[in-house]
Amino acid sequence: MTALEKALTEFKQVERSACSTSVLHSLDPRAKTLVVLIYIIAVLSESPDALAGILLFWIFPIIACAMGGIEYGKVMRKSLYTLPFIAFIGIFNPIFQREPMLTVGGVVITKGWVEFVSILLRGLLSVQMALVLIMTTGFYRVCRGLGKMGVPGVFTTQLLLVYRYIYLLVEEAIDMDRARKSRSYGRKGYGFKMWGTFVGQLLMRTVNRAQRIHRAMVSRGFTGELPSIVKMKWRGRDTLFVIIACGLIAACRFVNISAFFS
Repeated sequence: MTALEKALTEFKQVERSACSTSVLHSLDPRAKTLVVLIYIIAVLSESPDALAGILLFWIFPIIACAMGGIEYGKVMRKSLYTLPFIAFIGIFNPIFQREPMLTVGGVVITKGWVEFVSILLRGLLSVQMALVLIMTTGFYRVCRGLGKMGVPGVFTTQLLLVYRYIYLLVEEAIDMDRARKSRSYGRKGYGFKMWGTFVGQLLMRTVNRAQRIHRAMVSRGFTGELPSIVKMKWRGRDTLFVIIACGLIAACRFVNISAFFS
């Protein structure tokens, strides 16, 4: 199985996991989306040098995975794919922030390195909670939940179409890769000159396919917003879930954990 096929398989596994039955799966998508948004805001608003407080937020994706019947190791591994992009955000902090902050075993750790680690942790935790949300709800239901919460339909429709376009992009790339291998007579890898042609052809093929899909949607009455068939009903346990989760998030955000160890 090639890397592209593995990526497509993982995309499909994420969607299939949303069809399971668990305590977290049974909650209203709006309740879960609201809690995840509050969690991400709380994590990102934490002080960059408050590593103890940021580490405390790690219990939330672990508990969420347990409630959703999901193996936390899988969520952790999937979140690591975003690590290079997160690292790029804080890569210059160790260079410009050189004030000594900690001493561990005689080694002086500067403020820049502490902030860099903080950015990595906050990014990974935010991605993990977003993954848990999608794996226990499904991207379609998340977007419908956002629509019910007042997000403009144009925005949610664009999210759904972009999500679908990712599948088209990967599927077309797999077809092109198979065609290349069938004509390469055992040669492996792409030459430098082939990359421009490959990427250009991939873009043209996916755009053409997306246009055909759009014409098919318009011929079936598409007017800019996808009709919703998802029925949502807010129940008492959804309210209880939001209250308890937001209370725990607020406690982790505003309680000074380091004071208990000083």
